[in-house]
Amino acid sequence: MIARLRGTLVSKSPGRVIVEVGGVGYQVFVPLSTYYHLPESGEEVLLYTSTYVRDDVIVLYGFRTEEEKGLFELLQGVSGIGPRLATNILSGISTEELIPAISKGDVARLKAIPGVGRKTAERLVLELKEKLADRGKDGRAAVSKGKDQALEDVISALVNLGCDRKEAAKAAEEAREALGVEAGFESLVKFALKVISHAK
Repeated sequence: MIARLRGTLVSKSPGRVIVEVGGVGYQVFVPLSTYYHLPESGEEVLLYTSTYVRDDVIVLYGFRTEEEKGLFELLQGVSGIGPRLATNILSGISTEELIPAISKGDVARLKAIPGVGRKTAERLVLELKEKLADRGKDGRAAVSKGKDQALEDVISALVNLGCDRKEAAKAAEEAREALGVEAGFESLVKFALKVISHAK
């Protein structure tokens, strides 16, 4: 099973991308929440992937953070929700809104997601409310986990470029504070490198 891909973003379009890793091009389906944070074609990209296998079909779904991937897999555990609908749900609502909407039983908000009717919204609440309870009433714990992982990826990239880890961690934090929590991996790395170069 392919759990993560790091490689060159060959092409991207809403809903799907092609990532080249070791000379092999992988087609990966992505929600819009991930698509909007992708770097430009030709640049490096990191996706957390979930492999879907059925009969003779193998499909990869990719996500910006492990948190998104985790929610994608949780959604598929709900009766009547397959990978396509799970991807549509993540395209229609942010993780910051989805988790508290389910936790609070906000069926009206869930119904507003394209492709989600009342019955599906009610099943989401019924089957996932308790599973999401330990992630915090408003979902902050779950979202924080995804953000921390994203920051760790930036730090790791800086260290791989020869930066001291302590220096990299400080620069990454400055980058996130300056660009915001929704900033993409590539933008954070570039900003952090500028911080480090100016400090020398």
